[in-house]
Amino acid sequence: MNLESLLEFLEPVPIHTIANEQSFAETHIGGQIDMYVADGALPEIENADLVIIGCNDMRGAGIHSNHSSADAIREAFYPLFYWHKEVKLADLGNVKIGATLADSYAALKTVVKEMIAAGKKVVVIGGSHDQTLGLYQAYAETETIIEAVSVDAVIDLNMDSPAPADHFLIQMLTEEPNYLKHYSHIGFQSYLTHPNMLQTIDKLRFDCVRVGKSKEDLNEMEPIIRTAALFTFDISAIQYAHAPANWLTPNGFTGEEACSLMQFAGMSNSVKVVGVFGYNVANDIHNLTAKQIAHMLWYLLDGILKSRHESDFNESENFKQYHLAFAEFDTVFLQSKKTGRWWMQAYDGKFIPCSKTDYILACTDEIPERWLRYAERI
Repeated sequence: MNLESLLEFLEPVPIHTIANEQSFAETHIGGQIDMYVADGALPEIENADLVIIGCNDMRGAGIHSNHSSADAIREAFYPLFYWHKEVKLADLGNVKIGATLADSYAALKTVVKEMIAAGKKVVVIGGSHDQTLGLYQAYAETETIIEAVSVDAVIDLNMDSPAPADHFLIQMLTEEPNYLKHYSHIGFQSYLTHPNMLQTIDKLRFDCVRVGKSKEDLNEMEPIIRTAALFTFDISAIQYAHAPANWLTPNGFTGEEACSLMQFAGMSNSVKVVGVFGYNVANDIHNLTAKQIAHMLWYLLDGILKSRHESDFNESENFKQYHLAFAEFDTVFLQSKKTGRWWMQAYDGKFIPCSKTDYILACTDEIPERWLRYAERI
């Protein structure tokens, strides 16, 4: 694939970031990844399973910094051991910061749109959470209707804030024409969220899951993520103890839980664009947040590898089928023999992702909430 048209939007990974490249063994991620460096050509992405793109524009959060959050994450990610050699990686460098925020969104949109067209899974690292608009616009420009999932301590609908990072969801959820079929928010913290925001989300038939509810059984979040095309993660959702660059709140997901959520995104064949935002390297301590994000990226690779073991529905021998009736509806539940994941047949005949908990509820003649919410949206 010829990526030369993207050169005007990209800048190479700085030399200091890859100064230790020669010391990386083949067992390190840095020893295997094909990256865009100074005086070098853009990497070939034909065989890449995951393409990394840096984005350093934090102006949407009111932060004007010369630090490169994306490069700090790379410095923590490249030295990790490469356990997933079947997953090929490419690094396109960093998207250039535009004269305005809109210019940065447009540049990110252009690069990501090309990756989507090439059928690649992309992870964007660095930048404030409003850069999600550039990712959404990559789909909207091609009139592709998608589902999106965001993990964030707050729901970014605060129009009283001057910072775009605090209200970018307004544009994404309500602009016309709109290409967002469904939006789910995972990990919001109630004391940081105005009750009216939840009412707004509910009126739109979108879903929000409180952080406490999410942590009760994190596996219940996997079906939510499975059907998304766009998945973003704001590091404000991670506890300060696990991500000290997060100054917003001491509470949230643990580092291990954040890794699991990223693994779910990797396992999903629908998720094509992942963003990890909100990391301000100037606030970090001992690079612990960069290391946390690096571990999340490692688990993203792990999920991609696991996804290859899943079967198609037409391979019926690889699924257990459970026929039952609840609340006067006849339906079928499927469980993958390879990955253990579940699906249930909705009233329109389509199979939608679910969990074992949904199956157990249906066995007691209760209608799973996931089934009801799907019916409401239809």
